[in-house]
Amino acid sequence: MSEVLLEIKNVTKRYGKQVALQNVSFDVAPGRIVGLLGPNGSGKTTLIKIINNLLADYEGEVYLCGHAPGVETKKLVSYLPDKMALPTWLAVTEALNLYANFFADFDRARAENLLHSLKVPPGKKIGELSKGMQEKLMLTLTMARRAKLYVLDEPIAGVDPAARDLIISTIIDNFADGSSLLISTHIISDVEAVFDDVIFLKEGAVDLQGEAEALRSQHGKSIDQLFREVYRC
Repeated sequence: MSEVLLEIKNVTKRYGKQVALQNVSFDVAPGRIVGLLGPNGSGKTTLIKIINNLLADYEGEVYLCGHAPGVETKKLVSYLPDKMALPTWLAVTEALNLYANFFADFDRARAENLLHSLKVPPGKKIGELSKGMQEKLMLTLTMARRAKLYVLDEPIAGVDPAARDLIISTIIDNFADGSSLLISTHIISDVEAVFDDVIFLKEGAVDLQGEAEALRSQHGKSIDQLFREVYRC
């Protein structure tokens, strides 16, 4: 049996009477790129928040390198949220300073190289950047850490199609050896080629999961086509 980096065991989360996650279980091994797929309201962001210790009131168990979500796991997970998480009055270079002070594993040289390759102007304030540039900045900050698990929530949603290949290659080229990537996205056709495994969430439950290539072979469809079939109205 291979080593497990992330373990999700029978996780259920309710908001009042509404069930956001229902008995969700899966493992992520080191060195894997995993697509977390599902429509709006399927529970993806709730699960991501649990992994990142942003939600604590849930049933079931979550372990990252053997630790339940908490202070220790914050040192192991690098999280890219789906919205800007920094004050917009900060300059880009100040955002790098903040991450360097907050995360011991932050690689400043790597961050500056990523800013250059993604053409993010270091002298501007975050609020002066376009939405796409803000996403590139957050991606830079996330991928410049030497983490065990990178959790990316919609990393290419705000960039134009021409920039997506660059974003995807930046993600693949910059996560640490032996680490894993969990990517939540709606834009499956552009990114599915990099998935080792996929997990389909539907109405808060795991509807389908497995190795990406095995699912393609089994169903005779791309992951994007399979997604459209699973979630068609």
